[in-house]
Amino acid sequence: MSDETAVPTYDVDEFQDELKAAKDNLAVGNVVWFENESVRVWGSTIEPGTRVPFHNHTIDYFWVCVRASSAFQRFEDGTGRYIEPTVGQVSFQRYGPGENLIHDLENVGDSPLEIVTVELLDSGQRPHTHSD
Repeated sequence: MSDETAVPTYDVDEFQDELKAAKDNLAVGNVVWFENESVRVWGSTIEPGTRVPFHNHTIDYFWVCVRASSAFQRFEDGTGRYIEPTVGQVSFQRYGPGENLIHDLENVGDSPLEIVTVELLDSGQRPHTHSD
């Protein structure tokens, strides 16, 4: 998902309770498909007009877009961006000690958005279970 447009803002008060809990929400997808000591594979299907709640990325990961749709991504600082992921698009994210990313993802398109996220559990970050 790339940032093709300017960074709009949103009203953080609308998501106040969710943002308070986001630091502890380490579920970076809808369902865990596979997990071992090295990787955790998440599947996420986001239907039009729905969203994945604010969650916290703390472990190096990559994602792959399986089905594309327009989306809006909000960040905890009140900024956001419209994105147009494409089928087969891949993005890799790395985090240093103490770094993280809190965001949500809303499908603002007309078709389902499907993403596979793979957390790299042996990347040197503090491992956790998906329910931590």
